[in-house]
Amino acid sequence: MYTERLRIPVGGGALHVERVGRAGRAVVLLHGFGTCAFLWRAVAPALASAGRTVVSIDLLGFGESDRPADVPYSLPAQAEYVDRALTALRLGAVCVAGQDTGALVALLLAAQAPDRVRKLALLEPPAPDDLPGAAIRSLQRTSALSALSANSLFGARPLLEPLLTDAVGQRKRMPEPDLAAVRGDVLLWCGGDTPPRSREDAAARSVAWQRLLPRARVTPLITARPPGMLVAEDTPDALVAALLPWSA
Repeated sequence: MYTERLRIPVGGGALHVERVGRAGRAVVLLHGFGTCAFLWRAVAPALASAGRTVVSIDLLGFGESDRPADVPYSLPAQAEYVDRALTALRLGAVCVAGQDTGALVALLLAAQAPDRVRKLALLEPPAPDDLPGAAIRSLQRTSALSALSANSLFGARPLLEPLLTDAVGQRKRMPEPDLAAVRGDVLLWCGGDTPPRSREDAAARSVAWQRLLPRARVTPLITARPPGMLVAEDTPDALVAALLPWSA
């Protein structure tokens, strides 16, 4: 199977990118907090074997990507870096799937560059109601979530801790995307602890995300799984089975 490992400059640093397959629709996979592209090691080859071109990206500051000290690490900035990497790869509209905070990066990519994202998959994203009040109001208005300091990328503080908004010494002002610009099909993978509470919580979460994305079609895929588990690690076959029709 065709596989390549790339380093793509995105301004201030380079992203590590792994591409598997070179035929069929492009699927971009974005890891979440505390992980890297290694998360997709079972998912990416399976998708490629089914006729997809799969691009797994280490976000800036994670995995084998650079860790510059003088660039912004906010979620909107991460979305911008991903957009630049996809431009360098000469990819047009793509399907983007993100895990937990990677789902927020994917969401912001779709909001900042609507023509870039054809379909969106949010895999176990934080529930809107779980985000800090000021942060979710900012997300609804401008999609500018809490910024990350370079140190916080390595677990020094919780990702969405409100004080991180003021933790970055040098921040560039990012565009202010409108979440109403996010259109098309959005797959929402919701895990939980045990039925029926997990199903009730996941259903409520899907309703909250639909309110946040008024012009999108949010389709929840509700699974009963212990909290804190990574779907790509624990049930990769089920995830591939969901992503194949979504990315068709």
